[in-house]
This record gives sequence, structure tokens and C-alpha cells, in this order.
Amino acid sequence: MSDRFFVGGSRAIGLVSAAAALASVAGCANPFGPDSGDYGQVVPVERLRSIGTLTLADYAAPEGEDLTFRRLASDPLSDPYAGLERLEVTVEQCRAWTLENNLDLQVSLIDPTIERVRLSGEEAKFESTFFIDANYANTDQPTSSDLQGSNAEFTDFTPGVTIPLRSGGTATVSLPTNRTETNNEFSTLNPAYTTDLRLSISQPLLRGAGRRANTHSIRIQSLESQVAEARAKLEVIRRLAEVERAYWTNFAARKALEVTQQQYELATEQLERARRRVRAQVAPEVEIIRAEDGVAARLEDIIRADNAAREAQRNLKRILNVKGMEIGKPMVLDLTSPPDPVSYKLDPDRLVTDAIANRMEMLEFELRLAQDYSSIDFARNQALPLFVMDYSYTINGLGSSYSDSLGVLRDNRFEDWTVGARFEALIGNEAAESRVHVAILNRLQRLASRAARELAIRQEVLNAVDGLESSWQRILAARQSVELAERLLRAEQNQFEVGARTSTDVLDAATRLADAQLSEIRAITDYQIAQVDLSFATGTLLGALKVDWEPRDPRVPPGDFAGERAGRVPLGPPGVPVPDPGPPPGWPPPNF
Repeated sequence: MSDRFFVGGSRAIGLVSAAAALASVAGCANPFGPDSGDYGQVVPVERLRSIGTLTLADYAAPEGEDLTFRRLASDPLSDPYAGLERLEVTVEQCRAWTLENNLDLQVSLIDPTIERVRLSGEEAKFESTFFIDANYANTDQPTSSDLQGSNAEFTDFTPGVTIPLRSGGTATVSLPTNRTETNNEFSTLNPAYTTDLRLSISQPLLRGAGRRANTHSIRIQSLESQVAEARAKLEVIRRLAEVERAYWTNFAARKALEVTQQQYELATEQLERARRRVRAQVAPEVEIIRAEDGVAARLEDIIRADNAAREAQRNLKRILNVKGMEIGKPMVLDLTSPPDPVSYKLDPDRLVTDAIANRMEMLEFELRLAQDYSSIDFARNQALPLFVMDYSYTINGLGSSYSDSLGVLRDNRFEDWTVGARFEALIGNEAAESRVHVAILNRLQRLASRAARELAIRQEVLNAVDGLESSWQRILAARQSVELAERLLRAEQNQFEVGARTSTDVLDAATRLADAQLSEIRAITDYQIAQVDLSFATGTLLGALKVDWEPRDPRVPPGDFAGERAGRVPLGPPGVPVPDPGPPPGWPPPNF
């Protein structure tokens, strides 16, 4: 017994070793233990848990670097961008560059292509499958009768095609062939060859039955691809609005720099007037100190304004992302689209109505609700019992060779068929019923979200209308304030000349003029941005030109949309949903 156990154990060890060797050949280093490849890339621990330090001295700029702030300190009235390459840009050109080059927009435009590829994958669920089953067996069993063979050799080879049906069933066409050879001396055909033609179909009649239930995933993905299109369109609108805001912010920053330089010039002129009066001994020397203090304050304002202008221009360059106009390149963008504020008398109700019709968020809700209809219908189908009908029809062939068996098969002398059914029902069926309730509740939740979003859109449009009107009123008020501040400055300068005012009074008047000019610039800029905000709130764009776009497929060269669309079902124009078959008959149920 111990020898048998040892032999049996050796065979078991040999089988395990053979399995391990087979697994190693298949590509596994060790099927019974971990491997470094199981964990992916391993980052060094110090890179994850150690925080470095920044030593600014190590990043000192080389000699000859652009020292803009030093130039401003020595000559604040000089052009801080003198000697740099300049490029004139319009707001229309900025829109075009954004559509072409903005990286965030390029990322968003790939999403619709991803969803369309996923739709192609869902459509492939009904592709037919060609299969081949092959089997070889050699049996050696003791028998109790000489009429039976103890040793037999079987060779099975079955090619066929499985065809998924959109009704939920499966059709199969196969050609099973078999060769059987035994040591039975009484066998008439040895070896014996069989060749059969078998047609079978399996069709569910309740759960999983029907075209609508089996195309649910295709319908969901088709709607999802349109949701991606709607989101991409929303991203296009958002990025174009962003570049327009950046354009006008850059415009305001450049104008603010001009105002601060003008204020420095006024302070310098006041310093010269103070020096003349002190030299003429008609004013105390403290007037010079007051004027010099005003000049120093204006110099700091210039430095701050110049830095703000550079940051605004850098932000605009980042959005445009134009080759040759990189963020770090010393190039100046001259904005050639001046603001042209015009008063508008708007109809808020019409704007709200158009906004609800145009906003992509509302279109997304409509598509999501169409998905909910399909999900409820599918969940109800999955809650039904399983009842499947099976039918099989076979033409049999037998002979002493494959050719003989095929001849019998062609003669169609032997045939059989079977019909079967299988019924399956859960006791209670709570899980399926809960999925139905969840689908219905998701629809109710989305309906509430759509109503809340519609209310938010109304608020956004009305706020944008009020913002546009208030910005226009601010422009009128700022223009009047600038005019009065200019008159006050001239009056204070005249009073200073006759000794009735001090340098501080003159500088205060100049400061009030600067504040009024900056307020006017901000009001004009806010008016332009308010128009952008209003167009964004209504789901549209400013300008006379209509913007059309295509989803981006990174596998296809730019402009080659024929290859991108090859072999795919057209989804229709962007933003136009594919017609949904609608809710199932009898939907919605009573009291829903």
C-alpha cells in the first residue's frame, strides 16, 4: 500500500509540475506566487514620502536677462514692451485660435468619439460567432460482455456558427463529425464515421424576450454618445466665452497701465511746479517732499499695473495656445478690437425662453430622461420569470468513411428533432422589483433636477440682463465722474499756482481722476464681459458668425473625417437627438 501511495503521490507531483510548466510556457513566471509584474510600476519610496526644498539662489537669472521692473524704476514713462515682437489680434481671431488650439477643448472634443466607438462595440453584440469544437478521447475500460469493446478511440470535430437574434434568442448551425474505432469484433463499421447537420434555436418568451429589451444597451449608449456631443458643445461655448473674458481682461489691464503712467506723469509735473514755487520762495520746501512722495506712490502703482498686465496677457496666451506665441515667449499682443458699448433694451422673458431651449444642460436632461424610459422598461422585463423554448433539428449521416457519411447526409434519410422548454422564477423576486423601483426613482429625481436646473437658468439669464444694464449705467456714471475729476484737477492746479492749495490737494485730485478713469475702464470691460455672460447664459455666442465643430478622433489626421465616420451609424447633426421610440405601451403606470 505504501508503494502504491508513493507511486500515486509521484504522479500527483508530476501532474502539478506539468501544470506549472504549462503555465510558465503560457507566460506566467510562477502561478503559485506573486510576481513583480503583478503590481505595475513601483515608484521609489523617497519620491512619494520625501518633500524637497526650494533654494531661490539656484535659479538666479543669467546676465542680460530682461529687467523690466528695473527699467520702470529708472524711466517709468518708457514703454515696458519696447523692442519686443508684437502681434495684432482681434477677438474674432482669438475665437478661431481657441477652437483650433485650446488643449482643454481638444480633450473635451475627444469624448464624443470615445462614446461613438463604445456604440460600435454595443452594436457588435449581435455579431455572429464562428466556433470549432475538437475533442479526442481514448478509453480503456473493462467490460462484462464480449459484445462490447474494452478499448475505444473517439475523434470529434464540430464547426458551426452562433447567431444572436435581436429578439433575445440564439440560433446555431453546426456540422458535428465523429470518428469511432473500437476493438469490438462484432462491430459492423469499425471505424465508424458520422456527419450531422444540426439547426437549433433557443428563444426566451418572457425575461429577455423582445427587440426593445435586447437593444437596451445600444439605445443607452446611443443616447450617451449624444450626451457627450451636448457636453462637448457646452465646452466649446464655455471656452469661447473664457477667451473673450480673457481678451477684455487683458484690455482692461493694459488700459490700467496707461492710466498709472499718466498719473506718474501728472505727479512729475506737480513736482516741477512745486520746485519752481520753492525756488521763487512763494511756497515752503515741504511742498517738494509732498510732491516727491506722490511720485514714489505712482511708481509703485506702475509696477503693480505692469505685473497685472503681464499676467492677463499670459492667461490669454495659455487659452489660445498658438505655436510661436508661447506663454514664456517675449511677445506682446496688441488688442485691435476696441469695445463699442451700445445700450440695449432687452426682453428678459424671450431671453429666458430661448435659453431653456438652447442650453445643452437641458438637452442632456432630455436625453437622460429618454435613458430612464428605456431603463425602466428593461428593469420591468428583467423582473419577469424566465421561460425559454428550445428547438433542434438534425439530419444524420453514417458511414465507413467521411465521404460515405456525407452521402447519407445528402440523401436526408435519417432526421430527428426535439422541442424543449425551461421555466424559472424567483420566489419573492425582491431584487428585480427593487431594480424597477430604483429606475423609477431615478427618473423622478432627474425630473426634479431638470426643474431645478431650469430655475437656475432663469436666474442666470435675469442676473446677466441686470448685470448688462447696471454696467451700462456704470459707464455713464464713470464718464461723468471722469469729466468732473478732470475739471477738479485743473482747478486744484490753478489754485496751487496762486498758493491757495498744497501739493497734497493736487495729488489727491489726480488720484480721484485716476480712480474715475479706472472705474470707467472697469465699467466698459464689465459691459463687454456682461454681454459674454448673457450669451453664455442663453447657450449662444456673441458675433455674427456661426460656429460649427466636429468631434475629434485622435486616430484620424485633422480634417480626415471620412475615416472617422467609416463603418459607423450616423448620429445626426450635433445637438439633434436620435428619435427615441418612446415609453412602452401603458407607460406611465397609474398614480406614477
